[in-house]
Amino acid sequence: MRIRATKCKRTDLLPLPVQTGRALFDYVRFGRPQTSSRALFVRHRAPFDRPVTPAVVSSAIRLAYARCGWPSSSMGTHLLRHTAASRMLGNGASLKDIADVLRHRSINTTMIYAKVDFRRLAAVVSPWPGSRS
Repeated sequence: MRIRATKCKRTDLLPLPVQTGRALFDYVRFGRPQTSSRALFVRHRAPFDRPVTPAVVSSAIRLAYARCGWPSSSMGTHLLRHTAASRMLGNGASLKDIADVLRHRSINTTMIYAKVDFRRLAAVVSPWPGSRS
């Protein structure tokens, strides 16, 4: 999948998991409004022919938080990025893999998103000298 027109004005190629590809196919086939726009995601409310903007996504996330009873200041869309990074780390992805998906140029940035998996960390930690463990 090619992603372009980002903050850095660069184009990235990412693998497209089969399940995600099927969901996108279903959206285009059955959920996307009829439009002449070439954008994959378009507005479902007037004006329909416009691509979904970051502001529309942020608004949808804030409304979803409100439905859950969470404060709208709950990190917004970054909470989704943190969750995705933490889950990828928990499922064995490397920080490099996570950085590629989140499109970070620096592993240091990725480390902020990927919360520490203490269970996996404990498996590689040596016992403290003199302890019985």
